[in-house]
Amino acid sequence: MSTKTTQEDFATLLQDYFTKLPEVGTMVSGEVVSVDNGAVRIDLGGLITGIVRGRELYAESQEYAHLKPGDKVEATVIEQENESGETELSFRVAGHQRTWDRLKDLIKTGVTVDAKVVKANKGGLMVMVEGVPGFIPVSQLAPENYPRVPGGDKNRILEQLEKLVNRTLQVKVLDANQKDEKLIVSEKAVWEDAQKAVLDEYKIGDIVEGEISAITSFGAFLKFGQNLEGLIHISEIVWQRIDHPKDVLKIGDKVKAQIIDLNKSKIYLSMKRLMDDPWKVVKNTYKERQIVDCIIHKIEPFGLMVKLDDDIHGLAHISELSNKPIYDVKELHELFAVGETRKFEIMTIVPSEHRLGLRLAGIKREEPKKGKKEDAAEQMKGEKKKEAQEEKSEE
Repeated sequence: MSTKTTQEDFATLLQDYFTKLPEVGTMVSGEVVSVDNGAVRIDLGGLITGIVRGRELYAESQEYAHLKPGDKVEATVIEQENESGETELSFRVAGHQRTWDRLKDLIKTGVTVDAKVVKANKGGLMVMVEGVPGFIPVSQLAPENYPRVPGGDKNRILEQLEKLVNRTLQVKVLDANQKDEKLIVSEKAVWEDAQKAVLDEYKIGDIVEGEISAITSFGAFLKFGQNLEGLIHISEIVWQRIDHPKDVLKIGDKVKAQIIDLNKSKIYLSMKRLMDDPWKVVKNTYKERQIVDCIIHKIEPFGLMVKLDDDIHGLAHISELSNKPIYDVKELHELFAVGETRKFEIMTIVPSEHRLGLRLAGIKREEPKKGKKEDAAEQMKGEKKKEAQEEKSEE
């Protein structure tokens, strides 16, 4: 065999060797050939030997603490060839990669995992999930852990969240982005699944009994059944218009309510539909053009909300309160006071809309200047829209 042929064969072998060297960052598998002196050597297909040593040898799970020759393992390449001609490998990086792969699979499977709460901030909870840092936004907490703080005071929200530090919560993975090291998980998703299963026992129209568990500006929450919770919107508590649910309810009250809507895992309830509607018989008591002593309940930019009695409330529009046009709420406060009793004339009664319009008794109003008069119905619509927006933002 000629020297030239030998050199060509060696060059081919050398080329094959470098061609088969796995690239940095790739996952490789092989068989353990030795474990000694704080290093594990792995046969990578007969041509290359890999070595794991130092901090790359150990993983948090201690998965590699008891390796022996013959074991099949996976590792990640961190250097193609070291000073001894061996490929440097890492169990730590490989374990990290497998963890992220598992987390991504959990998005598809929806399997529940444990999340250890390590820290709280005003936006949610920092957690550890299978050794990876993650985050639970406040909006993704289950109702029992959601910080229902009046007025949304962020400092008080943080105080509530800090009580969850060191607890382990059951969560589902919503987002696992390894490149950005971003892991978002949800406790609410686990609760919703449980809620859906139990909700099969209920239907719209059912009457439930439970305990008021929380009160917000837009309504009250009722806990009933097998840890279910539903919302009683402020407009469904009583037939009368109220400023805040706390005017009627307090936490711990035992009440009955009717299921009026089931939207996925959300339950909407009504207390007032279990009560007689006083507006059905309003015309038995009140007539148009009747003069009634009313208590001023609330002063609004568009007029006065007044009580004819405990059940029937009405609106005296700003244009019906004086012989001369009134253009701002400051004037209203100068002329009227909450709690004051004044005589009003009933102008309209619409039972189907729970609406009753009044005029201050004895006035002969002038037409306001063009562009100044506000429409009461539009004002009421605006208020309802605002309530709906508040409900959506706080839920």
